[in-house]
Amino acid sequence: MLKRLHAAAGSLALLTLLSFWISTVVAEGFLGWPAVVAVKGAIVNGLFVLVPAMAVTGMTGAVLSKGRGGGLVAAKTRRMKILAANGVLVMIPAALFLNVKATANEADALFFLIQVVELAVGAVQIAFLVRNARDGLRMSGRLGGRRAHV
Repeated sequence: MLKRLHAAAGSLALLTLLSFWISTVVAEGFLGWPAVVAVKGAIVNGLFVLVPAMAVTGMTGAVLSKGRGGGLVAAKTRRMKILAANGVLVMIPAALFLNVKATANEADALFFLIQVVELAVGAVQIAFLVRNARDGLRMSGRLGGRRAHV
């Protein structure tokens, strides 16, 4: 049951981040300012899904890895620490800032600078979640043929 919760929460977090990232790129690149404003508001609301999903993923991962170390477990743990730091220090503040600026119709250089930072760090977050999912599948024996002993 805990393994399924971990996988479901991690999948939800990844899909939520992907939806934020893709929506931002599409709105900025193709749809215009009203769509950007809508996306920025939706992302702030979506934090109420993303943050708990990430927390559940981290907590269940910690419980599942108790007594195990090294190898894939260590790599996943290291990535989760970076994911958490990026989220708290960059992604959440950037989302809130961009929403305030978008709502105030302030499409200035600072808005676009923070947007670029958010997209770059978001890409790192997505890549780390994909790698953690891959390593989780390897640890379970569902990817890569044999079960990883870690």
